[in-house]
Amino acid sequence: MNYETAFDKEGVLIDFKELKTWIRNGSLIKKLFRYRKVELITYRLGLLPKPFLTCLLLRSLTIGDCRLKDKQNHEQAVTFALVFRLFRHLLMDGISLVFIYRWVKKSLCMIGGSEKNRIHSGKRLDLRLPALYVRTDLSFGVVAGGSVGHIAGVVNNMDQWTAKPLMITSDRIPTVRDDIESHIVLPEARFWDYNEIPSFFYNVTLFEAARAIIGHMKFSFVYQRYSRNNFVGLRLAECYGIPFVLEYNGPEVWIGRHWGNRLPYEALTEEIELLNLRKAEMIVVVSRVIHEELERRGIDKKKVVFIPNGVDTNQYHPGIDGGSVRKKYGLEGKIVIGFIGTFGRWHGAEVLAEAAGLIFKFNPSLGDKIHFLLIGDGPMMPQVRETIAKYDVSPHVTLPGLLPQREGPRTMAACDILVASHIPNPDGTPFFGSPTKLFEYMAMGKGIVASRLDQIGDLLAHGRTAWLVEPGDPHSLQEGIQVLVNDFSLCQRLGQAAREEVVARYTWRAHTQQIIQKLKEVTHGA
Repeated sequence: MNYETAFDKEGVLIDFKELKTWIRNGSLIKKLFRYRKVELITYRLGLLPKPFLTCLLLRSLTIGDCRLKDKQNHEQAVTFALVFRLFRHLLMDGISLVFIYRWVKKSLCMIGGSEKNRIHSGKRLDLRLPALYVRTDLSFGVVAGGSVGHIAGVVNNMDQWTAKPLMITSDRIPTVRDDIESHIVLPEARFWDYNEIPSFFYNVTLFEAARAIIGHMKFSFVYQRYSRNNFVGLRLAECYGIPFVLEYNGPEVWIGRHWGNRLPYEALTEEIELLNLRKAEMIVVVSRVIHEELERRGIDKKKVVFIPNGVDTNQYHPGIDGGSVRKKYGLEGKIVIGFIGTFGRWHGAEVLAEAAGLIFKFNPSLGDKIHFLLIGDGPMMPQVRETIAKYDVSPHVTLPGLLPQREGPRTMAACDILVASHIPNPDGTPFFGSPTKLFEYMAMGKGIVASRLDQIGDLLAHGRTAWLVEPGDPHSLQEGIQVLVNDFSLCQRLGQAAREEVVARYTWRAHTQQIIQKLKEVTHGA
């Protein structure tokens, strides 16, 4: 969202994303001391990324009032005194870095080298007890996306097989059932000036907080969605003598190198990841590619279970009315081609934008017939906007931005065709994802155009449950979309078959059932 227009020319209201854009495109220099008032909106004041640098830059935009505000209605005046205090904290945290590093290394040795730190001896599985679900990712304010769908899917269905789970999480996760007890443990407001260090330090904060929350409660097992540099789930399982189930979604060092920024402590990150993988009683992976990767890394394949992602078929279904969404965006009477996602580097939203441009370039008469609805936001949005501008097709493409997870079903219901335009990995390695939205598309009973890419190509049958195209090829994607636009009966048949397939095989209930079955197998539990 662009906040800059919220104030008049003498004041500016921005968010952290917009500030970063100013820095990257060089426009920040032109804005120095331009405004009489500046406010920056962030998720939480205590979790402000790069607090010293951020506040210094904000202060340089104005000689007048300068403030931070968060979404919990807290605010902080950015004074020169605050900037000085933040600089002092930066120096003090810098001195402490070596101690954090040594503590992490020592903890890894203790967990990996002995079992003396257990309160109980032996690990046992008692499914009459609740599961303990641990979410440790230091991303905050996430309102939608595959991680939200997966976390809620697992947590909401775990009590089909155990007592109702307890969730310990770094932030609230939308669509998790209200009756599931959840405890939010925020990281401390330290080390945020340094890349990756908060994720190491969160091991200290979260473990002690979790012990206090758990008290005398007993659990059947610990389930952790793995996040970079975290070993709290493993430590809790070792401490209480219960099985540790690790959900592993891909190699963090590779992800950092190819889909983000190279990690500053790659060796330590790799060491933590391998410790989790080796010590877990069971590992859940969402694609066969990840299963094969773990085997190559020397992980015992007997404890790894491949279970594709799933969907709540009661929440996503063909009976949902998308009329209000169509009316909101002026889509009545159009064939709507939809996409929903976080515009990540693997989603191919920019390829879809290129395909849309090609469709209207070679078939200008379709301008009155079809419309593209691309829901979401993320790293590739600038490229998407550039492509739309290049082909001058903005009247035919709507970009509403990122919508809350709960609005996903109604938004998809407004579409006639849904697109999954995922692209190959940049280094040529197999695509290891299991896109949650693909299962949601199937559950909606809509015609699907998707990339023939590893698990996506395994999951969908060309001409039966979807129309498959060459990944990363906008011309192939263009042709695939036009096939379904021109053959509505085929579109309907594909959607109906996809719905039947996902109901029969890929619900979150079935997903969690397979987790429990495998856990009983590897622990000989009951």
